[in-house]
Amino acid sequence: MPSTQDWINGPLAVVEEMFAASQNNPNSGWEAKAVEFFQDQLKDRDTHTLVPSLNDVPLHYLKPNSLVKFRCLIQDMFDPEFYMGVYETVDPSTKTKMLRCGKYKDVTECGVDFNSRNTVTAERQTFYCVPIPGENPWVKEISSSCLTEAQARVVPSTSYAPSRQKRSYEEDDDMDTQPQKQREPHAGMKIPSEHHGNGDCKRQETEAPSSQTASASHLDLNFPLPGEKGPSCLVKVYEDWDSFKLNDTLEVYGILSVSPALSALADEKDASSSLLDPTESMETAEEQRVHSPPASLVPRLHMLYAKPLPHNNPLLPSATLEDNSAFLSSTLSEMASVREELLSYFTHVLLGDALAAEYLILHLISNVYSRRDVLPLGKFTLNLSGCPTVASYTERFYQIIQQLVPSSHYLAMSLQNMNQMRLVPKKDYVANRLVSGALQLARNTSLFLDETQLEQGQLDTTGVHTAGRVYFCIATLVNRHDFLRTEFPGGTVQHFSSLSPQSDCQIHLQPQVAPSQLDESLSSIHMHLQASSQLNKFRIYLSMARLLDYSISDEVTKSVEDDFVDMRKDDPQSVSAEDLHRMLVVARLLSLSLGQTSLSRDSWLRAKHIEMLRRSRMEQHKCVNGNEP
Repeated sequence: MPSTQDWINGPLAVVEEMFAASQNNPNSGWEAKAVEFFQDQLKDRDTHTLVPSLNDVPLHYLKPNSLVKFRCLIQDMFDPEFYMGVYETVDPSTKTKMLRCGKYKDVTECGVDFNSRNTVTAERQTFYCVPIPGENPWVKEISSSCLTEAQARVVPSTSYAPSRQKRSYEEDDDMDTQPQKQREPHAGMKIPSEHHGNGDCKRQETEAPSSQTASASHLDLNFPLPGEKGPSCLVKVYEDWDSFKLNDTLEVYGILSVSPALSALADEKDASSSLLDPTESMETAEEQRVHSPPASLVPRLHMLYAKPLPHNNPLLPSATLEDNSAFLSSTLSEMASVREELLSYFTHVLLGDALAAEYLILHLISNVYSRRDVLPLGKFTLNLSGCPTVASYTERFYQIIQQLVPSSHYLAMSLQNMNQMRLVPKKDYVANRLVSGALQLARNTSLFLDETQLEQGQLDTTGVHTAGRVYFCIATLVNRHDFLRTEFPGGTVQHFSSLSPQSDCQIHLQPQVAPSQLDESLSSIHMHLQASSQLNKFRIYLSMARLLDYSISDEVTKSVEDDFVDMRKDDPQSVSAEDLHRMLVVARLLSLSLGQTSLSRDSWLRAKHIEMLRRSRMEQHKCVNGNEP
């Protein structure tokens, strides 16, 4: 069996050895055995941490044809392509023929006999993958700090001589600078973020060749969000590609291909396409440019193994919770106490409003666990109104949320953004690709809609369509268009009349801070977060609560039904089936927030109580402000 360094540094040698052994036994099933070999090696947590990550290590530091991993989202799916799975080469001097394996490669060996009857044509699928949109800086910092010594000693694969120390990967990679500058006016307002974590642990690297940045100036990497950093990849999939869907989040383990021949072939196709009759060409020049970008900017990754990512929180174990019983039991035992600390912190952030803080926790741990037709079960979008408009409160509020959840996106609902920004992906038929939009987000991304940015003016046709898409997204957590369904929990923060009537829960903020002390209180919010030693506990808590299973016993179900009948008897108009559904969702989230995987009588009564307080507050607010929510 090859050593660890052998199968990481030279995975193709392992594949070719199995292919050669199969020549004496055509029914050996060598392809399945090769995949199984790498899967078995990667089952060990200590082993898979040795595999370099494209998210953390600059491309010019990685060895070509080595095994790497990539945490990504499937942004687009290209048409299947054919390749020579098996081909025969002829030695020009000795005329010796030899069978070669073309799997997991982009370029064949020299001396191919194209007339050989032993050539086997195979099919593979290509996914265009990007880093997870909206992944927050703390996730990248912690993932980067987990680099092992083996990864830290990776030698640059290019032949240039490093001359000086430079910044870390996210700052070093400016490949998408020009395209994003062009898209900036059409995007939501960008909120500055501060990095928290052990920044000193970040590995320093040397400068990449400047030609890469220059070459990227004309290439749009098609990131869904403006200002995103990191590589995009063309992932070549060989088996079971029907099991993957657009917008899936994956951790892909594959063989890195950055052969300069790919760029040369692309240039040749570019040059020849201008000479050919367009009706005779299978691809347009624009399609060739998009589907065959330079490998130095968009590397190819030949998938050996991929696993779906239920979360992208690096503080949680990568395996399922059932396989980490010790971590699960220790975390569950602390969840109630961590919840109290988080509730106290959110109460401070929400200016002393403990009820709003309670609902904010429930919103942040919500997730769609099932769908019944178009009804998403478990959805709990939050509409928080009455936010202060001074001192950029909503921006500071988002920065706090950004430090606690793995992925989030801030969308300012200004007239300019509503009229100009592209929310949903759009098919470009000329280039045969899906042009990304701001709502092409990964599952479980926290979407923060800031309606305090609204001003007087008129929505044009684009703005009306944008508002309609936002309504539908909040109501169903589906990004509806012709090409994909995007599922993610959304939250809304607003001050003016509700633009989002489809929210599951609305609560009007009641600050307990005197107006004269508002500026001081807002200024202390961010300082309090920076000084907190509980950040990682809060991050683990919010992610864990989302992953827990939940059930309701027959006894508690009967009790809930009896309570509902009694409430209807007292006042049939006050409690509807929709109110019961909301109370059941609140009860579920309340139980999970306490680390309880089944509904208890106490949690049900607590859910009824806080719902009564919330509804009472909203009724009082309507009485004071008329029709204003």
